[in-house]
Amino acid sequence: MRKFVSVAGLVTLLCLVVPASFAGSPPTRSGQGTIVIVFKDGHRQTFNLADVSRVEFPQSGDSASGSAAANSNFPRHFLGKWEVGDGGGNNFFITLYENGDAKRSLGDVHGKWVDVDGEARITWDDGAQDAIRKVGSGYQKRAFGSNKSFTDTPDNVAAAHNTTPHPI
Repeated sequence: MRKFVSVAGLVTLLCLVVPASFAGSPPTRSGQGTIVIVFKDGHRQTFNLADVSRVEFPQSGDSASGSAAANSNFPRHFLGKWEVGDGGGNNFFITLYENGDAKRSLGDVHGKWVDVDGEARITWDDGAQDAIRKVGSGYQKRAFGSNKSFTDTPDNVAAAHNTTPHPI
């Protein structure tokens, strides 16, 4: 009987210890300067923060289709009213809205804008195009005529300053 109690105790102990050891491995520690994304199916992916330029969280109802309605195409730092030069020493305003619309005070022209490679590219209804991009610690506006593309040499380059660095 004593042997039976000893064996039963040993089996009970094994039943408690073995499942606890397989219950789950401790979460892997990510190194400093990394971000770990855990997907719905449970798998993990680690990214080095030095390789990440930004993390976007689309609002409810947004699509990831790249359409003008998707807010992921409109970085918040571009939203607002920009005072820009015209290349001839005068200034005017470009207003960039969250829905992809744009307004130019010079000629009161409407347009559409998108973020491409970290710059706001605006195509105006009159055919002209402007790009606002970060250069050093500031921003510049580059103007392109209706017969040019954003990869051509700009017609003029002037300073740009966001007078309302928040959405309007």
